[in-house]
Amino acid sequence: MTNFNGEPPRRPLPLPPPESLGFWEAARHHKLKVPRCDSCEQAWFPPSGLCPNCLSDKSHWEQVSGCGKVFSFVVVHRVYNRYFADKVPYVVAVIELAEGPRLLSNVVDVDPAVMRCGLAVEVLFDDAGPGSTLPKFRPSAAPPA
Repeated sequence: MTNFNGEPPRRPLPLPPPESLGFWEAARHHKLKVPRCDSCEQAWFPPSGLCPNCLSDKSHWEQVSGCGKVFSFVVVHRVYNRYFADKVPYVVAVIELAEGPRLLSNVVDVDPAVMRCGLAVEVLFDDAGPGSTLPKFRPSAAPPA
């Protein structure tokens, strides 16, 4: 499949807002980091300038295990972007990390027909393009946290 100009479709990549740059920088180094509040020690995602628990503006980026479980998911069968024409069906899931925060990602290396909530997963990194690495998840042999 090609675009109207005869080129293959380009992969859509995230355009990160400033408050999430620590997350994307860590991903480029194949590390998963989330913000953690210096006041109440709550970890959260998505990143923001204030802790959603105590509203402190003091936080740091903390590396997390990358282990978790599928909290919710959808199997996408429809092509919303030409780049994904030969990639459907694929799984988009809310992953609950062992450390607590939940994030939206893909689950790969799994038959969408056997996806289920509670499935133990672990992070892997997809070097998607220059300066852009996407954290994705795959089934893990470890039991869900």
